[in-house]
Amino acid sequence: MAQFDQIRSAAGARAAEIDEGLRAHMNKVYGTMSVGMLITFAAAWAISNLAMQNGQLTQLGYTIYASPLKWVIMFAPLAFIFGFSAGMNRMSAATAQLVFYAFAGVMGLSISWIFIAFTGESIIQVFLITSIAFGGLSLYGYTTKKDLSGMGTFLMMGLIGVFAASIINIFLASSALAFAVSVIGVLVFAGLTAYDTQNIKTTYLQMAHSGDSEWLGKSAIMGALSLYLNFINMFMMLLSLFGDRE
Repeated sequence: MAQFDQIRSAAGARAAEIDEGLRAHMNKVYGTMSVGMLITFAAAWAISNLAMQNGQLTQLGYTIYASPLKWVIMFAPLAFIFGFSAGMNRMSAATAQLVFYAFAGVMGLSISWIFIAFTGESIIQVFLITSIAFGGLSLYGYTTKKDLSGMGTFLMMGLIGVFAASIINIFLASSALAFAVSVIGVLVFAGLTAYDTQNIKTTYLQMAHSGDSEWLGKSAIMGALSLYLNFINMFMMLLSLFGDRE
């Protein structure tokens, strides 16, 4: 009986240790994501102020928004993601975190036009709406007992479809297609928020026993990147639907 009590006590201590580790891991994910968001919106606001003065584009603004360089700026975040993902295994966790913050700055440059195209009030309102929706969806993904892994294939197909349609509409400039992409995109990224949150939690629980702090550190950064991208894309699509233009 004494031996059984010792085993049960050890199991309980181990479970408590894993729970504490999971909380620390998720705090790292959300903390890294939050810093990335702060960098993105601070960079976007600062660049937009330098790009537009007295209602006119400055030379910097023309270079960013009206010259051929705008295409490089538009697709720079995508190239950054591919390079980041490909090089993650060769980076330390500390380096990966710095690269993530650099990526957040590049994203800020890429979306800085929103502070010129939309009113500040509508940007704030949509940001708050996105934050509330994101928080609820992420909380659901973290707490639900339902296995969301089956949604992965469907959501990835939806993501590819939204991305392809967005690229096509750059050349078509169809308002109807833009509306459809935004509506479907909000649903896809809402689903991905819950799915990715559960996946981050599940991955930690599967790997917690390994004791590989370096791997877990990089896993937290990749989780932060996933949730960051879901938030940014959901925000941009909600802004296109409900934002008031200048």
